[in-house]
Amino acid sequence: MGERQSGDGGGREFQRVADELRARMAEGDYPLRSFLPSQRDLAEELGVSRDTVQRVLRELANEGWIESRQGSGSRVVRTPRIPTPTAGTGRPRRSVTLGPLIGEAFERPEVTLDVYTLTSESLDAHMRLQAERIHAGVVAPQRIALRLLLPLEDLPMPYPRDRDDQSNPRPGNRLGDRLHVITRRHTASLQALFRDLRTEGLVPSADLQIRHAPLVPAFKLYLLNGAESLLGPYEVVERDIELESGETIAALDVMGLGATLTHHVRDADPNSVGTVFVDSWQAWFDSVWNRLAR
Repeated sequence: MGERQSGDGGGREFQRVADELRARMAEGDYPLRSFLPSQRDLAEELGVSRDTVQRVLRELANEGWIESRQGSGSRVVRTPRIPTPTAGTGRPRRSVTLGPLIGEAFERPEVTLDVYTLTSESLDAHMRLQAERIHAGVVAPQRIALRLLLPLEDLPMPYPRDRDDQSNPRPGNRLGDRLHVITRRHTASLQALFRDLRTEGLVPSADLQIRHAPLVPAFKLYLLNGAESLLGPYEVVERDIELESGETIAALDVMGLGATLTHHVRDADPNSVGTVFVDSWQAWFDSVWNRLAR
C-alpha cells in the first residue's frame, strides 16, 4: 500500500484499519446486510484520515465484503459461514464463526493449533485477539503450541496474478512479491506475539513453529486441540489490487478471510463422520509437516 496519506503512517495504517474492519465483519460485529459506521465516525474511532478510510472501503468492496453507494453508506454483503454438522459439548447445532471457536480452544489449559494457510493474515488477527484476552485475565492457558504451515516463497503460484497476463505462473512478479510481504508481516507479528507471551510470563509455555511446504494452497485448514477441524476452499475472484507504488492492477486472487469453512468435531465414536473427518485431516497435516515441509 502506498505512503500517500500524511499523518496516518502510510500503508501500515491502511492495513491496520482494513484488518480491523475485516475482523469485525468476520466476528459479526457488523452482520450481513448491516451498514458500517460513517466514514467520519470510522476515521475518528480508528485515529486515521478519511482518505485512509475511503481507500480501505474501496479495498473491501473490491474483495466483495461490502457494497458502497453514494449517499447510502457501505453495506456488508459477505461474511464467513461455518456450517457445523457435528455439535461439540454444549454447542448447539448451528452456523458459527471462527473467532468463537478459537476463543473456546483458548479456554483450555493446553491449546494446540495446527494451521495450513496462504498468508496467516486472518490467523494473526485471531491470535492477537486471544492475546488481549490473556492480558486481561479472561483466559489463562498454561501451554500454547501453534504449528503454522505455509507455501514456499519460491513456489510458482497461480494467484495472485495479473488478470490479463496468461503466461505461466512465475516467482518474482509484483503481485507475488506483495503476497510475500503480507505473509512476512503477519508471521513476524505472530513471532513477536509469542515472544511477548513468554517474556511477560503470561503463558508458561508458548511455542510457535513455522514450516514451508512445496504446495499451492487450494484451501485453508484449522485443527483445534486435536478435536475440531475447519476446512475451507480458497475461491478465485477478480479484484483490483493496489501496489505500494499506488498502481492498481486488475488481478486474479483468492478470498481467505471470507472463505466458507466446514466444521467437524471429534466424538467418542471412531467411525462417526466428525471423528473420521478430524482424524483424516490431522493425518494429512502431520504427513506434510513431517515429510514435505522445511
